Amino acid sequence: MPADAALHVTKPSRQDGWRLLSGIAAALAALALAGCTAPAARVEAPTRAAAAPLALPPVKVFTPSPAPPPQRSNAEIARDFLDLHFQLEGGSTLPHFTRFETPITLRVTGTPAPGLNRDLDALLARLRNEAGISVRRVSGADAGITIQSVSRAEIRRALPKAACFVVPNVSSLAEYRRNRRSPRTNWTQLRSREKLAVFIPNDVAPQEVRDCLHEELAQAIGPLNDLYRLPDSIFNDDNAHSVLTGFDMLILRATYAPELRTGMTRAEAAARLPAILARLNPGGARNATQWLPETPQDWAAAYEQALGPKSALRERLRAANRAAAIARSQGWTDHRRAQSHYTLGRMLSIREPELALQHFQTAQGFLQQQPGTGIHQAKLAVQLAAYDISAGNGAAALARLKPAVAAAAAHENAALLSTLLMLQAEALDLEGRETEARGVRLDSLGWARYGFGPDWVVEARLEEVAALRPSGS
Repeated sequence: MPADAALHVTKPSRQDGWRLLSGIAAALAALALAGCTAPAARVEAPTRAAAAPLALPPVKVFTPSPAPPPQRSNAEIARDFLDLHFQLEGGSTLPHFTRFETPITLRVTGTPAPGLNRDLDALLARLRNEAGISVRRVSGADAGITIQSVSRAEIRRALPKAACFVVPNVSSLAEYRRNRRSPRTNWTQLRSREKLAVFIPNDVAPQEVRDCLHEELAQAIGPLNDLYRLPDSIFNDDNAHSVLTGFDMLILRATYAPELRTGMTRAEAAARLPAILARLNPGGARNATQWLPETPQDWAAAYEQALGPKSALRERLRAANRAAAIARSQGWTDHRRAQSHYTLGRMLSIREPELALQHFQTAQGFLQQQPGTGIHQAKLAVQLAAYDISAGNGAAALARLKPAVAAAAAHENAALLSTLLMLQAEALDLEGRETEARGVRLDSLGWARYGFGPDWVVEARLEEVAALRPSGS
């Protein structure tokens, strides 16, 4: 992809660092062959012919609610604010603070996906209520922000690795293509925000559309950087969070504080932040400061190579081991250390399932030591519960899944929630609680239609989860 100085590519363009159940049935089949579990059916990657037709329930959607405030100190948050606003992912620095200095207007063009307007209106309501930012929808071409809804193929033709992205000083994909090498679309050259475009796919799952709206609109009006060290933010390339968090809303509210203005240097903004955060987040003055160390570029490079789909598996595995070694040498005990082991576990799950399980358990141990990682633990629970179910241990799976389901719902992650509920249904069946299992499984399908999209994908996911149960159970 182009250098980060040119544009921001949103997180879904990369393989998800906390990806959900995907091919796990094949991994558990490998476990069976190794003699670790009862035999499990082998399930191929989902195809349109993989699943029998089901009478699927209506799509379920979340009722957005205010996010809880961040549970970190204002000193930490001030540091994060400055790094988010004055740096870019590749290491470039931004010399000046920028934001919209006039009332923000927004329009939607193209062919919006079903549900886009509903999710956009819900997001704008949250921005007004939680961040104090009013973004007014208009129909004219002079809107400050244009959200263009186009096909995934059109986005990939413009930027091959992107799922969705935001660009300054253009209002259409065609205009971006004409100016992609121009200084006007280079973030490091930006001195004021007056016109930006957000490009959103219209042929993906509803949740991916919503997730793109949250991150790209937040970065159109707020900070441009992502930081791996943040456990509680959408501004993090690990994809743990799907919607704007309480931390994110505080950062956006501070971005539009009257004490700040476009053109300020980092030092000028830093001088004003303590008073701003004391006013906006008084609880942050009482929270203990726990400085997480910076993320070295070599860890980020190794981690991203491990997730890169174009590298050979052997190269990716070497990169994952390198990321884990760097995390260990840094003395990390936070979510980044857990990510390193989680990534290794996923890569080893088919060939070395017992070693993969050890990595998943190690990741869990680190996450349990760090507050505010409920959603990370929920995604890890998918992998660990799959092992429980494949071993016929429904009780262990249910105990693991209960808090994970609550976390997924609280963070409005329908894809994760549906997968956890499917696993919960299988665990209930193992415990002989068939009536409860049917109700939970039905509940999972409505969320799956929002999280995964097409019915054939939902049906294939359901079959994949069902294949985890030992034969004869």
